[in-house]
Amino acid sequence: MDTEKLTDEPVVEQDEEGLFGEIDLVTTADIEVPQSLIDQVIGQEQAVEVIKKAAIQRRHVMMIGTPGTGKSMLAKAMSELLPKEEMQDILVYPNSDDNNNPLIRTVPSGRGKEIVTAHKMEARKRAQWRNMLMLLIVFGIIGYALISGMLLMGIIAVAFIFLAFRTMMPRDDVMVPKLLVSTSKDAKAPFIDATGSQAGALLGDVRHDPFQSGGLETPSHDRVEAGAIHRSHKGVLFIDEINTLTPHSQQNLLTALQEGEFPITGQSERSSGAMVRTEAVPCRFVMIAAGNLDAMQGMHPALRSRIRGYGYEVFMKETIDDTPKNREKFIRFIAQEVKNDGKIPPFDRSAISEVIREARRRSNRKGHLTLKLRDLGGLVRVAGDIARGEGAEVTTAQHVIMAKETARSVEDQISDEYIRRSRDYDLTIVSGTAIGKVNGLAVMGSDSGSVLPIVAEVTPAQGATGTVIATGLLKEIAQESIKNVSAILKKFTGKDIRNIDIHVQFIGTYQGVEGDSASVSVATAVISAIEGIPVRQDVAMTGSLSVRGDVLPIGGVTYKIEAAAKAGIKQVFIPASNLGDVLIENRYKSMIEIIPVSHIEEILERALVPENREGFLVKLQKLAEHAVRSQNSQNQTEQGVA
Repeated sequence: MDTEKLTDEPVVEQDEEGLFGEIDLVTTADIEVPQSLIDQVIGQEQAVEVIKKAAIQRRHVMMIGTPGTGKSMLAKAMSELLPKEEMQDILVYPNSDDNNNPLIRTVPSGRGKEIVTAHKMEARKRAQWRNMLMLLIVFGIIGYALISGMLLMGIIAVAFIFLAFRTMMPRDDVMVPKLLVSTSKDAKAPFIDATGSQAGALLGDVRHDPFQSGGLETPSHDRVEAGAIHRSHKGVLFIDEINTLTPHSQQNLLTALQEGEFPITGQSERSSGAMVRTEAVPCRFVMIAAGNLDAMQGMHPALRSRIRGYGYEVFMKETIDDTPKNREKFIRFIAQEVKNDGKIPPFDRSAISEVIREARRRSNRKGHLTLKLRDLGGLVRVAGDIARGEGAEVTTAQHVIMAKETARSVEDQISDEYIRRSRDYDLTIVSGTAIGKVNGLAVMGSDSGSVLPIVAEVTPAQGATGTVIATGLLKEIAQESIKNVSAILKKFTGKDIRNIDIHVQFIGTYQGVEGDSASVSVATAVISAIEGIPVRQDVAMTGSLSVRGDVLPIGGVTYKIEAAAKAGIKQVFIPASNLGDVLIENRYKSMIEIIPVSHIEEILERALVPENREGFLVKLQKLAEHAVRSQNSQNQTEQGVA
């Protein structure tokens, strides 16, 4: 593909020709897919550079970011980039001096299997010789007993000889070593994914032996099992959601990182394996830890300090600029998904355009493309499955559109079900007017919106001063946004709210409410309740609100608008600064009118239906003038400071 004329200027809308730029293709089959994993990573240039440097220097890396942005793919790529080293097999031998302290030996790669095989053959020969000797003795005794007429005594003697051989002669398999870690001479550095591993799977374990005597016991060295840290020796150990490891496991992991070796012992103190502790087992690995932002809070401080001091920390980007170069990378991503799946037909230009359009929608930012590529890859595969089911030779835009409906998230399906039920029981009303009731909007999960009915009521204060009481499982940020509404109420109503209690209810919020995007809805509902002015029920609104009444940007605006359209709402108010982020599906465009607003009085003017409209507009004018004066005062102050 020719990239010389590609630029880095972001764009928001482009037709198909502008979308592909200088790229000449018919389907994704025309795109060359890189062989190495590191070259297949999309949009994470900084992380790629870090992984390359860390691989050369064998440094540890911690990657923090949203799931599906390429953390595990980068970890696998690092195992391909590690400098070539001689792999080793790890053997565990019985210890004749102390049965509970097995010996550890390392040998060149591939040699371990040869050693174990040789020991087994030697043990088999000794067992055959012993069995032959026992048979000769048994036949001799039986023959003598038959000749002498003492058959009963002969049988007793044979039984005694058999027990003597079983108990007094050593078992030949006891001395056979166990191959703990096996490698191949031509193999690349191992990549071990230890995500979600319990202590035994991560650090190694010793199996419990229910038969501990009578010649039936299993040798202690044969019960030793290698952990992920040992199997990743001279390779990469990847642990996602590292904060889910117990503090004890994290402490032991830190020891393994520092020492490059870690003995194996039983992880259950009630097991007979707890008595066994091997010599130190080599585990010189490169660790890649990953997680969301909360992972840093749950990490052992010393473990994170070790990574920071001897490695790198990387934050994974969630979006990239929508530029020709980056769209070229997305086209290659689609080609990679098709090739790696191996069962779906290639995508034509229209299908590629639809996938990139969906990447724009899911970015929730104007001029950006999402980097949550795992979810987007799922859309590609579902679209391909639909095309294959129809017997199509190529995947088209229609298949992608059908896939978007088929591959909807659980949250999106729940949202649709909730909208249907709320309409059945009049929880969401989309016609007429009502005092103190507003249709707010919220986001469920990461790619679904929902209508959030909000009801306000005003009562005389029950205490020394009035309060704002909000219910609906509101979390910290949502509670603070309710308090900020008080300033707007004082400016607009001119009333002393110390003499009244303001009750705000978020209806149907069984999962709780977080964020401040319902601020404009709360302010509108409360003003309606205080002034006794009805609110139009065929409108919905979303936006954060400053104490001066400015409507500030919020997230998930596209999904919120689509939820309002599905609920039958005719108009939706959104922050003007979010207008460029809107990229709703075509089927919703004729169903709803989008009205961008910058200040709360713009919403009040359109959403409230007062009897005395002229007097109401005068109040709004005063509110707008106050906002302008406040803004001018702030600008003068800033200029004076400058």
